[in-house]
Amino acid sequence: MLRLFNSLNKKIETFRPADKRVVTVFTCGPSVYQRAHIGNFRTFLFEDVLVRYLKYSGYSAVRGMNLTDIEDKAIIEAVKKKMTLKNLSEKNIREFVAEMRLLRMRIPDYLPKASGSVDEAVEIIGQLLERKIAYRHNGNVYFDPLKFPGFGKLYGLDMSKWPEEKRRFHKDTYPGTRWNLGDFILWHGYKKGDKHYWDTGIGRGRPAWNIQDPGMIAKFINEPLSIYCGGVDNLFRHHDYTMAVLESVRPYPMAKFWLHCENLCVNGRKMSKSKGNILYTDTLLGQGYDISEIRFFLIYGHYRQQINYSDKMMRATAGKLRALKRLVRLIRKKSGQNHEGKNPVIRQLKKTFVGNMDNDVNAGKAFDGLYKMVSNINIDDLKPGEAAGITAALKEIDRVFQIIF
Repeated sequence: MLRLFNSLNKKIETFRPADKRVVTVFTCGPSVYQRAHIGNFRTFLFEDVLVRYLKYSGYSAVRGMNLTDIEDKAIIEAVKKKMTLKNLSEKNIREFVAEMRLLRMRIPDYLPKASGSVDEAVEIIGQLLERKIAYRHNGNVYFDPLKFPGFGKLYGLDMSKWPEEKRRFHKDTYPGTRWNLGDFILWHGYKKGDKHYWDTGIGRGRPAWNIQDPGMIAKFINEPLSIYCGGVDNLFRHHDYTMAVLESVRPYPMAKFWLHCENLCVNGRKMSKSKGNILYTDTLLGQGYDISEIRFFLIYGHYRQQINYSDKMMRATAGKLRALKRLVRLIRKKSGQNHEGKNPVIRQLKKTFVGNMDNDVNAGKAFDGLYKMVSNINIDDLKPGEAAGITAALKEIDRVFQIIF
């Protein structure tokens, strides 16, 4: 059975969906004020493999991905580029969806934008105000974490260190991986000169980042999610904020499983604009790698382990995939029209794949196990039916990986 590391309980647990009829998966998508880099896509591709494997395992699964298009950073970037916020975000969303397709990702069933979920965000804020979990201050609305029992439980925050004096944090996001020990903003009240605002039942203004994901989720799912995913940086502030908001207005947990993907570094350093080491998909295409090799590099390392990009590591990883593809081409050449499904090699291929993927979605070990088995096949002695059966099994597995064929 599939076992996953649940960030909420800090341990490996047997996966059981919240709803047996359909596995609901929501994932933190990009802030679309800028282009997604390969570090972002590492997380998105892990989530793609996860959903594909759920389907391979027989589950009916749907995936939502949130698109953040009205945060502080986007407003600043639009001014810098002399574009409207709408034009900036729509351009980046189009390019993001095109890049998802390029990397052979399934387009999520739901792709809500924060700007399209303002009504849901306002409704949640209204409930929080009624319950006195949120309050108004200088035209803004803030969430008081001390009103939510168990705040910080996802990260494991030590609430004994919470300051006695009242603090409020006004920005959508803050740099770095530190905790803002105080009340966080839900609603930016209108200020003279603001260009981006809505007239709503709670007043004129715009939703802050911390309410946007709850609003987007609430638009589509009104039951506990089976899985919520995101990058490991979201364990600082963001996901605990989202959980506290939704669980304050719903009588059930936000999600049963929480999964977090580790960072991708470049030559041992975290990817960032300030370091000048941002890499994009077309950077690697320009170096001669194809899409399957880029996808493979980003899914090969286990999602809970930090991986490091270097020219040497990229060449080595791509070389593994090329070697397997050469063997698979030779097997396909031997294939006949009909295949033998009961071949013990086929059973072992599937067993190796499932055994590793069931162990917290270990795609790298699954690939290595398959590669070892295929390398040990005496291709010259294969009968056409055996070769066809092996090819069919690998194609079935590659519906998850999307790298071999």
